[in-house]
Amino acid sequence: MQKDIVKAIATFEDRQKAEARTKVEALARDLGYSLAELVGTEVKTTRMPAAAKYRHPENPSLTWSGRGRKPQWFVEALAAGKTTGDLAINQ
Repeated sequence: MQKDIVKAIATFEDRQKAEARTKVEALARDLGYSLAELVGTEVKTTRMPAAAKYRHPENPSLTWSGRGRKPQWFVEALAAGKTTGDLAINQ
């Protein structure tokens, strides 16, 4: 029974914190700020995945954005005499 009481208190506190955070975020948004700007914490921004620039000639589901390490199929195609222009996606 004591475990149930501790769990109930913890969930109640979590709900209270969530409600308070929602109210503070709404107030900050009404004033034209984000909560992170007011508190001084950094907000991580996520990047959109890079668009594919190259496509495997036989298997179009294999693509590469041109960033990072070259995939093996790209290296093999270049070794076989293809050029990057041959593998480029024409948009």
